[in-house]
Amino acid sequence: MQSELIAQAEQHIPEGYDPRLYKIRHSAAHVMAQAVLERFPGAKPTIGPPIEDRFYYDFDLPRPPKENDLAWIEQRMKEIIKERHRFSVREVSVDEACSLFKDNPYKIELIQELANGQDDASGITVYQHDSFVDLCRGPHVPHTGYIKANGVKLLTTAGAFWRGDAARPQLTRIYGTAWKNRTELDAYLARLEEARKRDHRVLGRKLQLFTFSDQVGPGLPLWLPKGATLHDTLVTFLKQEQLRRNYLPVITPHIGRLDLYRTSGHYPYYKDSQFPAMETADGEGYLLRPMNCPHHIQIYAHRRRSYRELPMRLAEFGQVYRYEQSGELGGLTRVRGFTVDDAHIFCRHSQIKDEIKDTIDLTLKVLRSLSFEDFSVQLSLRDPADHKKYAGSTAIWDAAETAIREAVQEMDLDYHEALGEAAFYGPKVDFMVRDVLKREWQLGTVQLDYNLPDRFDLTYVGADDRRHRPAMIHRAPFGSLERFVGVLIEHCGGAFPVWLAPEQARVLTISERFVEYAAGVHQQLLRGGVRAHLDARSEKVGYKIREAQAEKVPYMLVIGAKEVTSDTVRVRHRSGEDRGPMSVEAFVAMVTRESDLT
Repeated sequence: MQSELIAQAEQHIPEGYDPRLYKIRHSAAHVMAQAVLERFPGAKPTIGPPIEDRFYYDFDLPRPPKENDLAWIEQRMKEIIKERHRFSVREVSVDEACSLFKDNPYKIELIQELANGQDDASGITVYQHDSFVDLCRGPHVPHTGYIKANGVKLLTTAGAFWRGDAARPQLTRIYGTAWKNRTELDAYLARLEEARKRDHRVLGRKLQLFTFSDQVGPGLPLWLPKGATLHDTLVTFLKQEQLRRNYLPVITPHIGRLDLYRTSGHYPYYKDSQFPAMETADGEGYLLRPMNCPHHIQIYAHRRRSYRELPMRLAEFGQVYRYEQSGELGGLTRVRGFTVDDAHIFCRHSQIKDEIKDTIDLTLKVLRSLSFEDFSVQLSLRDPADHKKYAGSTAIWDAAETAIREAVQEMDLDYHEALGEAAFYGPKVDFMVRDVLKREWQLGTVQLDYNLPDRFDLTYVGADDRRHRPAMIHRAPFGSLERFVGVLIEHCGGAFPVWLAPEQARVLTISERFVEYAAGVHQQLLRGGVRAHLDARSEKVGYKIREAQAEKVPYMLVIGAKEVTSDTVRVRHRSGEDRGPMSVEAFVAMVTRESDLT
């Protein structure tokens, strides 16, 4: 019986997760829970799964743990690991499960859900090692010795609401990590340290890119001048690419009538993630827009359309608003107000494949221009066994999935298919990007939609003079611009490529005698389109160079007596490389070449 239960548990290991590491981390979470109960006898364990490179367990504790508590728990974990306690599994009835966990209301809630109102339920399993018993489906290692005491480390604590619901009790989440050996653990801890150095929240303050204000509200970023320059440079870059591809710019309001979002399905279906609706004096309801697509649909629908107008590509950098829980907010990567590089393409069904290929090509251009080279493509498709989950006929879905698959294949892209990951309105192409720290992010998406054109009764007049339903493609190479910038800051450590750097050059004077000449150089740079600043302070030039390097400025132009006499500037790169003397005209030409992405 044990072998059957263990075999069943193996099936729950997520696809792509190393099975051995998954079992090590899952088992380490149980060992941690045992140690926590020994340190806090009144604690109530809740859930504790492996996630990515870590594991966590949520506890209802009598008090928050201190540093010495965590040190004790980690040491006790290593002792338990070395004792080589076996993990045993058995199936229990609902009554037995409730008896085992009668003093833990969190476990009782989970048991009742598993029981689903029955007197008994198969599939309720408990795992035990040493004195610790847990409600769990597994899988686990054979005994604690498989975990390796020198491969385990507790990392941090955080607050977490039970079942992610802010109305439920607040718990203490303890994070840890476990690896096959000390070498792998040390490599992971080194990556964590590097990630801390690259934390976009820290660099955002240091580089003066963005800030938040309690008076404005949490999750509502304020772009400082350098950050706004970065933001606008990205927007300009994509706008230029869109113009080359015949996109039409549009601008739409930040709010709309509630009925607009009722028709689209965004309200009340996504009500919990939206700001509350507003009511005017005459009783009309309005909503801060959670999506741009209903507005773009109204632009398409404002007059009769002909097949000759299609494909119609409407693009906007539209501000949208989502009410994220305060505990989930984090710098730029999780905010309440953000810009989406939204475009919606209305096309005939015969045009879908070419339009998807073009949007993929645009997304690749964006990623590669920003040195995101390590990525894969995920085709998010329907689950054939669950027809009720998706809108539209089987024939239309077959055609849409075939078009997406062929588009990716013809572009010779590495891809994998994920069944059941499609949106209810159509299949997607998602770009899964790894940054320099090998963390995976979903950046860029292309979504095919038959649902909204139907909900809004969109049509065009075909060559046969009859009305036809267009297809709709949602496309966002950046996605959330705020989130993209947050990921980008960490990817490049704040050292942006020259074309994107908010400040491309800084003019530095050796002494006050050269300020007039330096001011003239500064003006030449600005006229040449170089984003430059003048530092004419009476500080030593070495200090000014180090400061500019710390602020990740790509180039420093040092000016002293030799440069004034020869009508040049001395060029230093932020890496410390001395490029020697150069005329201002030659420097402007060099920056222009480095900024050319065509």
